[in-house]
Amino acid sequence: MRTRREPAAEPNLLQSSHGHFELFRSAAKRTFVLCLLVAAASLAIYAPVTRNNFVNFDDDTYIVFNPHVRSGLNWQTVKWSFTTFEQANWHPLTWLSHAMDCSIFGLNPLGHHMVGVLLHAACAVILFLLLESATGFTWRSLVVAMLFALHPVNVESVAWAAERKNVLSMLFFLVALYAYGWYARQPGMQRYGVVFVLYGLALMSKPQVIMFPLLLLLWDYWPLRRFGSRSGPGSFEHVTANPQSSVARLVAEKIPLFALSGASAVVTVVAQRSGHAVRTWAEYGLLNRLENAAISYVRYLDMALWPARLAVFYPHANRFAIWQVVGAIVMLLAITLLSASQWRQKPYLIVGWLWFLVSMLPMIGLVQVGGQARADRYAYLPFIGLFLMIVWAAADRAGQRDLRPVWSGIAAVAILAALSVVTYRQIGYWRDSPTLWLRALAVTEDNFVAHDNLAIFLAQRGREEEAVGHLRAALAIKPNDLLAMLNLGTYEHGHGNLPSAIERYRYVASHAADIDLRANAYANLGSAYRQMGDYEDAKLGYQAALQLMPGRPLSIVGLGLVAEHEGNFAEAARQFSNAMAIQPTDVGYVLLAQALEKEGHVNEAQVARERAAQISSDLSAAEREAGGLMRVK
Repeated sequence: MRTRREPAAEPNLLQSSHGHFELFRSAAKRTFVLCLLVAAASLAIYAPVTRNNFVNFDDDTYIVFNPHVRSGLNWQTVKWSFTTFEQANWHPLTWLSHAMDCSIFGLNPLGHHMVGVLLHAACAVILFLLLESATGFTWRSLVVAMLFALHPVNVESVAWAAERKNVLSMLFFLVALYAYGWYARQPGMQRYGVVFVLYGLALMSKPQVIMFPLLLLLWDYWPLRRFGSRSGPGSFEHVTANPQSSVARLVAEKIPLFALSGASAVVTVVAQRSGHAVRTWAEYGLLNRLENAAISYVRYLDMALWPARLAVFYPHANRFAIWQVVGAIVMLLAITLLSASQWRQKPYLIVGWLWFLVSMLPMIGLVQVGGQARADRYAYLPFIGLFLMIVWAAADRAGQRDLRPVWSGIAAVAILAALSVVTYRQIGYWRDSPTLWLRALAVTEDNFVAHDNLAIFLAQRGREEEAVGHLRAALAIKPNDLLAMLNLGTYEHGHGNLPSAIERYRYVASHAADIDLRANAYANLGSAYRQMGDYEDAKLGYQAALQLMPGRPLSIVGLGLVAEHEGNFAEAARQFSNAMAIQPTDVGYVLLAQALEKEGHVNEAQVARERAAQISSDLSAAEREAGGLMRVK
């Protein structure tokens, strides 16, 4: 009878035709070298990521323009990380990871991307070690780990700096799962405590792993084989050394972990509601969500087997053809029944399939967060289950047909090479913002988000007419696209069409659930009213913006301009000083100096002017801009 570490007849891909030569006599040395192989493959294929820039999709709010993160790793950042719901999430370890990068690399994207690649490589290595330890199969485990390392769908999680939370959470998840195997061999409170802490760290990175306790029950069934009932011939490949327990006992064992999942769910809901990220039932009805869930599951299967036309954003459809919904449901039921029918002979089928279904459930859209139908990053954890199914089934099939190991090895290498080529190309699409969004427009339909973000990029580079074209395209797809409406209002504002701009700003301010969007609309309203000479409404606009988002420098400066117009120079100086404490600018210091001079504080005004000169690349231009602000009606 074989032990858990001696699986039944796994072919050695590095064996000679006579079966007597092995690359290494020591299994430990072989495992070490294969770990190096997995790491090297991961680092090699993702090396081009280090040449990529930040993109204007969360990278700006998570890193580039986030003052807490940019300040680096310090006590204030630690305190903020554990108490903030910024970006509608509670993931303190992710914030600390970004802050640490800023402490080391500043805002050089190379360093931020390099850390993401290293974390992904570490995840791939740990996955290999985890599977080899749990199943005893080295080569199958290697192929699964390589699929995880090289599959194109995982590019989004690695190449997107703001998605650090995905790879960081996965790292702690895999280590927790590895520790659980250690606990299963000799259950005890200390070992269980290690699993509990590691799972908590994973949740504090990103709550995508919230199904961990249910996945552990699948892991108990196979490959750990902790379920007590073992009757029936051929029910398992080999006998485990892990102590067996009843189903009830195994479930009860997970109660503390279920409690941790519940606590994380509550915190996540509070965070997402605070940021108005959860979409209402009026926006996406129950039937629409169920239809999208069924179709998305099938689309994910398609992405796993044929990863083409991948994009950063897939728009959520308002309706689906009935044949698509019925076809998706029939396919999912068929795979479920087929996998379940082999639960004794091939337990990896039902475990891998349920791993995919269960781990994907929080992200499948039944609770709709954001406007996407699905996302590549959501597949980072669930696809491990599909890779397990495919590799183990292929290996068993090859064994049944007495296929020589060398042919299995050639097939595996060919598939991994093909995936690597696609992954390399996919990494290139993340080079910069225009490349990313143009690719999304090329491979998706009605992608208003791609139009919006491409317009922002173009506008920031002075290509306003091109930007307006994309904004109008976004509104043609989605007439209530509030971001496009706000930015069109900004365009009208900049071209002196203040009544039209105010109309758009008012619409956004009254309809936007997103706090940041509403705050921007109110701040822009304040600016437009001030330019029209309506200082009372301007003041109300700035105050509303600051009530929603305290500490926004432009709104504080706006209140300072209103106060100066009213002749309250002390209040103006106070507001300008507050703004400069948050975000120093040459124009802001010039305004502060002017207010202080009018108040009679000549020495303090001189200090402010000196500060403006220190940070300004063109002080004369800053003075002209400040003068222009003061000459408004």
